[in-house]
Amino acid sequence: MIVGIVLAVSLATAILVVGWWGYTAFRRIEHVALTRTPYPIAGGANGGNGHGVDWIPAAMPMARGLIGAAIGFGVGVGITAIGRSLAGDGAWSLEMSFAVGYVFALPGWLMGVGLFERWVPEWFGRETKPGAEGWQRFFAFTTDHKVIGVQYLVTFLLLFLVSGLFAMLIRMHLLEPEGAIFSDDGYNRVMSLHGIIMIAVAVAAIIGGFGNYFVPLMIGADDMAFPRINALSFWLVPPVAVLLLSSQAVGGWDSGWTAYPPLSVTNASGQVFFNLAIITFGLSSILGGLNFLVTIIKMRAPGMSWGRLPIFVWSMFAASILALLFTQFFAAAMLMITLDRVADMSFFNAERGGAPLLYQHIFWFYSHPAVYIFVLPGLGVTLEILAHFSRKPLFAYRWAVAGLLGIVGLSAVVWAHHMFIAGISEDLLAPFLITTEIISVPTGFVFLAALGTIWMAKLWLRTPMLFALGVIFNFLVGGITGIFLADVPTDITLSDTYFVVAHFHYTIIGGEIFALFAAIYYWLPKITGRMYNETLGKLHFWLMFIGFNATFIPMFWLGLNGMNRRIASYTPDLQDMNVVASVAGFVMGASFLIFVANMVWMVVRGPKAETNPWRARTLEWQTSSPPPEENFPSPPVVTGDPYDYGVPGAPKHGVFSPAGASGEESR
Repeated sequence: MIVGIVLAVSLATAILVVGWWGYTAFRRIEHVALTRTPYPIAGGANGGNGHGVDWIPAAMPMARGLIGAAIGFGVGVGITAIGRSLAGDGAWSLEMSFAVGYVFALPGWLMGVGLFERWVPEWFGRETKPGAEGWQRFFAFTTDHKVIGVQYLVTFLLLFLVSGLFAMLIRMHLLEPEGAIFSDDGYNRVMSLHGIIMIAVAVAAIIGGFGNYFVPLMIGADDMAFPRINALSFWLVPPVAVLLLSSQAVGGWDSGWTAYPPLSVTNASGQVFFNLAIITFGLSSILGGLNFLVTIIKMRAPGMSWGRLPIFVWSMFAASILALLFTQFFAAAMLMITLDRVADMSFFNAERGGAPLLYQHIFWFYSHPAVYIFVLPGLGVTLEILAHFSRKPLFAYRWAVAGLLGIVGLSAVVWAHHMFIAGISEDLLAPFLITTEIISVPTGFVFLAALGTIWMAKLWLRTPMLFALGVIFNFLVGGITGIFLADVPTDITLSDTYFVVAHFHYTIIGGEIFALFAAIYYWLPKITGRMYNETLGKLHFWLMFIGFNATFIPMFWLGLNGMNRRIASYTPDLQDMNVVASVAGFVMGASFLIFVANMVWMVVRGPKAETNPWRARTLEWQTSSPPPEENFPSPPVVTGDPYDYGVPGAPKHGVFSPAGASGEESR
């Protein structure tokens, strides 16, 4: 034991010394790079033309973060080695050493990437260093909500494309009844990775991307309430992606995105990576939810009453309540599983007094409200676009707001319908059936607002409007099929079949991902100052819409005919319909290649966008494209409703002082 302690202390000391030496050397290299850049680059922080090395300072924050993470990880591993040696165990344990090392690595990453320079000095009464400028801001710890929004959006679009590639591999595998690509274990690992990355995209793409960028603009604020917490919430995300992807190096995990014990307590070590990623992502989500709530409550422009809030802001307010109140339950469940694995606890070990069913209660107490964290911002985007492109006031605005808040209120009392076959008390079946059915009522208010807005309207069928209409159709299918899964007898029959897979994808992809692309095509001209190719945008929509429905409608049939989800094989009689679903899935996948091509075209050849190409009334369209750092040349004053199209004598939604007037007048 004494030898083990000596070795552990020596290892920890060596890591600290080498890490500090490396950090010091790195800072010297950084100083040289920043002071000896020979040629400035066009469009960079220095302006001009040439063949400079401006990418070096852009990469410095993340490089410092990696060094900080390595030092922190070494400290954690050293402490673990000492503790294990004192306990008479071996100095190294993959899961325990990695888990403790990560606890120290995460603060090291955050401090290195910019938290130390941009925040910590103020704790001691000192001035912070200025942030990066120009395009380098997008790779740095910055407090500009617009930059943070772009950071979120680009990060999660990349993750979406990666996860979509996994989906293509899954559908390729299912072309054959016994599987065409993976072993059973490999299939489960890829399926699990695809599922959790898509969940992360659904949680954060709209909220983190467009919420961060546009909520302050839409309420007339100059930033979020807590800018540095906002930056912190984003920089918690890269470690999440690294953990999920690198987990495959240690066996991945095969328990799906739900991670039910006892499998998640006994499977490969990649499960620990998953658990730590979820805990980290949960912290990011909680901080973001708190920030949005304070921003919307306290930072609205003069005249921006609750009755004048754009509906997208209302949807963000509702989703932020859910994120703040419920996310910690998912993180707690992951922590309990991690402690069962690395600390020999028994939260879910029935033989030692644990309760495996407890996990499902904790997990679903978050994860059903999480569905509305996904969907509510998507519905807000949809209603926003429908009103502007119908040139009509948003129908039943107050009922739509009531619907969003009603969903928030009821989402806490529906979780156990996921557990009808799990062995819960029969006394709980009827109450949760009723509450699950009742939550369709406030959802119906939102649909009423959507349908009433487009009724008898002269629809402007541009790409954002097509995607918004697609959301209404797809989410309607998801909602109707959800009624069957709320009913106890049919749920017992259909649980763990592809009927559930189809329903879930109609809700999340049909309701949230379609809305994500609606938001991209609607707001990208404001973010970039350039227009995309409208023809390519419409082609993207039609291929995605047709491919999506042709992929998942057959899955309802497959589920009704007994095909189990999360299984790598199926009976031969189901092959024809699986081939149809796979081919359609490839068509949907091809649509995203068109999307990428359109984005490249926009960057390279896209024409300059007008300040307000959609002639919309809301505040974000009354400033330049892209907006200035402080959002508006002068503070706006809100004088009218955001959707009073065609209303005689209706005042503008917002006005500025003559010196701050900007953009085209709303009509």
